[in-house]
Amino acid sequence: MDAESLKQYLADSPPTIVPLTIKPHFEALSDKEKLYAHHISVASFAGTRIVLRQISPESEPIYDFIITLHKHCNGDYQALAKQAGFNADELQAYLDYAAQFLGNLGNYKSFGDSKFVPRLDPKRLFALASVEPKALKLHEQFKHSIFADHDVSKMHLGYPSAGHVSTYYPDSPDITKEEIAGVSDFLESKGLLPENTRVKKTQDGYDILIASASDNPSAEERDLKESEWTLGDGKKVRLVFGDYSKEMATITEHFGKAIEYAANDTQSAMLENYAKSFRTGSLEAFKESQRNWIKDKGPEVEVDVGFIETYRDPHGIRGEWEGFVAMVNKERTRAFGKLVSSAPKLIPLLPWPSAFEKDTFLSPDFTSLEVLTFAGSGIPAGINIPNYDDIRQNIGFKNVSLGNVLSAKSPNEPIPFIQPTDLDLYQKYRDPAFEVQVGLHELLGHGCGKLLQETSPGTYNFDIDSPPISPLSGQPIKTWYKPGQTWGSVFGPIAASYEECRAECVAMALCCDFSVLEIFGFGDGTQDMSNEAGDVLYAAYLSMARAGIAALEFWDPKSRKWGQAHMQARFSILRTFLNAGIEFCQLEYEDKENLSDLTIRLERDRILDLGRPAVEEYLKKLHVYKSTADVEKGRRLYEEITTVEPFYENYVRPAVLRKKTPRKVFVQANTVVGEDGKVGLKEYEADARGMIQSYAEREYV
Repeated sequence: MDAESLKQYLADSPPTIVPLTIKPHFEALSDKEKLYAHHISVASFAGTRIVLRQISPESEPIYDFIITLHKHCNGDYQALAKQAGFNADELQAYLDYAAQFLGNLGNYKSFGDSKFVPRLDPKRLFALASVEPKALKLHEQFKHSIFADHDVSKMHLGYPSAGHVSTYYPDSPDITKEEIAGVSDFLESKGLLPENTRVKKTQDGYDILIASASDNPSAEERDLKESEWTLGDGKKVRLVFGDYSKEMATITEHFGKAIEYAANDTQSAMLENYAKSFRTGSLEAFKESQRNWIKDKGPEVEVDVGFIETYRDPHGIRGEWEGFVAMVNKERTRAFGKLVSSAPKLIPLLPWPSAFEKDTFLSPDFTSLEVLTFAGSGIPAGINIPNYDDIRQNIGFKNVSLGNVLSAKSPNEPIPFIQPTDLDLYQKYRDPAFEVQVGLHELLGHGCGKLLQETSPGTYNFDIDSPPISPLSGQPIKTWYKPGQTWGSVFGPIAASYEECRAECVAMALCCDFSVLEIFGFGDGTQDMSNEAGDVLYAAYLSMARAGIAALEFWDPKSRKWGQAHMQARFSILRTFLNAGIEFCQLEYEDKENLSDLTIRLERDRILDLGRPAVEEYLKKLHVYKSTADVEKGRRLYEEITTVEPFYENYVRPAVLRKKTPRKVFVQANTVVGEDGKVGLKEYEADARGMIQSYAEREYV
């Protein structure tokens, strides 16, 4: 790989390392609540190796290498450098890489899915490995794959048949996209949910690897009593239980222990169903845990654990392991409670008829949380779960905003692309604007909308004799979801990004309503762009436009592939702003060669009459195509607006790469049970050494 291309794949120097501050909130818990939090924290982090194995073949040995060297030198990295003959710069390059690796739980960015490589010569890494025999053996396993590949395709996660990396399809380099789709569609027809599976191509067919502590659960415990089939082409499909069995056993054990400290019967039932799911591989048991979870309203300690988000599976249906444990911030939660109670008045403001909306808005919990533990490859700012459409439509969902993630800052963080005249306002109001945006995105964005379905043969959740009229065509709808189909299965690889875009657009439309801004403490509900509420609204639109520019970092010109669902969505919203006309939004620059002075001009006083209508028109199309399973028109719309044209590829993207700032990685505390049986909190320095130590002390991983 040439030196210029390599630059975008080098590990951050330095990475932005911030603490996930939690101590006051944790110490406010009772002893019983601390034990509950402890066991679920351990269960969450016990899935660390699952995440590593879901990312790349080399991630697990690299992890072991980092931990082995830490234990070898007992955290004395100056002594390690001396032993390896490293100078200060080489030691720092290693520590920077190790911190970024642990912050992403793998050697591909959790936000972007592109590989990052050490800023070290391979011979120097070998010298470091040579200080310890176990480290040297581990180095042998990854010595080539830790560095840049001459094939750029291998620097990105994606379908193996496109030359990308994906360990959702382990040891199957020749499995095609069509084969993945075929076996996935077959399993869907059998009613087997895919989130906790991987697919391995064999000589005579496919093994479906199911995550479970047991490698042979009884037929009664499984979601399907059958476990082997022969397809029409003679290939066999086999269910193979026990993927990640050691890790799943530890996870199951600690869910069992947590039951003793549950606050109520609903929590106990939730934990029992979690344990059953992780022991047997049953996702029906997991869905039952999520039903219990939704009913557990306002707990002091909020948790959710499992194979949740499907962003990193190139096929968009298999989930990555994650788990969180958090404490409720009651003051901030009150504001979100007002937003929940206002939802029935706000949803009718969205640009579609009632036939495309749930019959009744299922008021969810909306909680501001302070995170103790977030195990996985990255930490979001907000979450709306569960992701199962039938539960969301019939029972409900929960929204959480992660307060200490939102507020985490690194000092003197540069802010490119904002005009100097806007910078003070932007810095003052970007956090409040982002909190408003996250609230609307999670609660109303992901929480609104109805999938028009034939729920079982001959049974519909709409009047089939007088179908809803599409607001796009003015004609009765002609498409809907068939029995067994889900949003994810129909829209496939674009589903995750498309849905994030729809939710972002809901937020951008509704943050223009000044009654919403009043809920969050800005203004008195009167529409006035010149007051503080107007400042927050302007900052929200500026933030989205800036994110749309920065998104180009996550698009790869070689594969012509977006590597991050949210950033693809934000680029499309920037394009929507720009399509509203130069009277509203324009990219400005004097330097036409390399756009070194690129900034956003966004007219504050045209947000309401130009910006919002443009967003709403785009949102209406996104929503109706999703509601009616019109994947053909939905895909065409989304792919067209997220196509990176030559100007963005050749001018804007290089300017973005020159000014990109490292994404934050978080050092998290550990919980420790003392000799008195009580749980204490151990915090670490917010630097690379602290990050490594925090993982090294999780002996159960």
